[in-house]
Formats: sequence, structure tokens, C-alpha cells
Amino acid sequence: MNETPAAPAALATPQFFDVGSPPRRLAYRAVAAREGVTAPGGVWLGGFRSDMLSTKAERLAQAARERGSAFLRFDYAGHGESGGRFEDGTIGLWLEDSLAAIRTLTRGPQILVGSSMGGWLALLVARELARLGEANRLAGMVLIAPAVDFTQALMWKRLPEDAKRDLAEKGVWMRPSAYSPEPYPITRALIEEGREHLLMGAPIRAHCPVHILQGMQDPDVPYGHALELVEHLAEDPVALTLIKDGDHRLSRDEDIARLIAAFEGVG
Repeated sequence: MNETPAAPAALATPQFFDVGSPPRRLAYRAVAAREGVTAPGGVWLGGFRSDMLSTKAERLAQAARERGSAFLRFDYAGHGESGGRFEDGTIGLWLEDSLAAIRTLTRGPQILVGSSMGGWLALLVARELARLGEANRLAGMVLIAPAVDFTQALMWKRLPEDAKRDLAEKGVWMRPSAYSPEPYPITRALIEEGREHLLMGAPIRAHCPVHILQGMQDPDVPYGHALELVEHLAEDPVALTLIKDGDHRLSRDEDIARLIAAFEGVG
């Protein structure tokens, strides 16, 4: 549920803001809206162990710049250029990061673009904004292989017994990665705290139109998971695009074109 970052030749220096107590330093890059442009802004919510320099985030930021609309991308704590350790992260912590970024660094309605874990966080953000009386911040959502409830539905339920034993006894399991030669830590805190934020099993509200892009060859988030999510979003307008030969990353040129079209069409 992660993604290999792009490696562009030249990148703007990131800016930073503080979240939480004690404060953690988060990195972000923002495209300002062109004067006179009234289109909604966009906010990138990346995947588990991904960052704001991923291929999709870069291409969306460029599309927003060409369109003249605002676009924000940032790194959760323990990711990319932000401070903190990845293994200290939980869904609740990254949700706090996401809410702070949106409420502090954006103005007006926004389209949330959530990739993999970012899709779960986008829906959690929507729930929190509605609770705060700020659902008008939501203009739309584009969810790419949304890994809603992944710590439980897509991770815990698939773990081998030796992994569950390591989590119980050591508090951490080193998970082999299909995207990196090095394994990465899955902590007991990530799994247990994630259960406090599960969405499936009850109606889910996005409070805005949603467009889901899902590869049918995705080994990490099966397309049946996206179909189940659509059923739970019964009160919101939802479009689902199934990409027959698409994988989890959906980073090919044709996938990026679909993503940009969805972003420009949903809001």
C-alpha cells in the first residue's frame, strides 16, 4: 500500500508547519490559486509509506498549476521530508496531521485526493469536518485504490501466525515489501489504534461527490473492497472506474490521465 517516489530533476524547497503537542514538524508544498480562478483547490493525501513527491502527486500538482487552481500536498509524520519516526505513526496521528493541514493551509472548498491509505484518511477527515460543522470545506473526493480499514481488513486478517506472534510478543513485525528491498515495521500500536477508526460495517458519508479509481489487478487492495465501499457510500454521489489491467499504483500515463480527468470533473 505504498508507492515508489518520483525523482524529478528540480523541486521547490518544502515549507514546514507544526502539529500537535509536543509539536511535530510537517513538510508541505503548495500551489497558490491564480488570481480570478474560482475552481476548488486540491489536497493530496498520500499512501502508507509514500510521500508528496510520488509520481501521482507531482503530476496532479502540475495539472493544478496549469489549471490555475490551488493544490496542497504534505508528508505525514514519519513520512518523506516531515519529522518523526515512521514506526511511531498511527491512523489517528496521521488523521490529526491531515486535519491540521487542511484547516490551517487551505482556504475555501477542497477536493481531497486520497491514494490507498489516503483514501481512508480522506473519509475520516470528512467525518471530522462534518462533526466540526465544516463539511462545506469538501468539494469532492478522488479515491485511488482506497484502503479503507486496511489495518484490520487488509492487513491483520491476512497476517501469518508468526507475524501475529511477533506483534504480540515484540510489538513489531518486519513486513517484507514488494516495493523495496528492505522490510518495514508494522507495529502493534498501528493495528490496535487503527481499530478505533474503522468505517466499514456502517453507512459512510463523504458529504461530497466521490470518484473512485480502482485497478482490478491490485494485489494490495482487491477491487471487491472498492465495491464494498461504494455500497457503504449510499448517501453520496459515487462514480467507480474499474481499470481491468490496473495495479495498485495506477501510475502509468493512461492512469494519470484518468486521475487528472477525475480531479477536474468531480468538483
